[in-house]
Amino acid sequence: MKFLSMYKTVERGVPPTQEEMDTMGKLIEEGFKAGWLVATEGCLPSAFGARVRRSGNQVTVTDGPFAEAKELVGGFAILQAKSKEEAIELARQFLKVAGDGECELRQIWEAGQCTESAAKA
Repeated sequence: MKFLSMYKTVERGVPPTQEEMDTMGKLIEEGFKAGWLVATEGCLPSAFGARVRRSGNQVTVTDGPFAEAKELVGGFAILQAKSKEEAIELARQFLKVAGDGECELRQIWEAGQCTESAAKA
């Protein structure tokens, strides 16, 4: 099973320290070698982003930063896990390194997967 893990946290506005980068780099390397980490990336501050929203026939674009947001997506990972419980444990391990915030886990639909079975999971 694959899971999308979206890391949400309060935007700090400063880049990670070298120590934080080294610690995260070690976890990422271990994850790729062990096979549970398929892909991962961090996000730049919201000042470099935009929100594009459609409502009916109208599309609006709001440039960052997004000061009204309490938490923003700070990065994501694609996890390979045998179960939702295993994906939760991987998210717990990540948060020990990343610090405060939350990981929203969403199972990724894969070709050949029964939609009804996935909905019951």
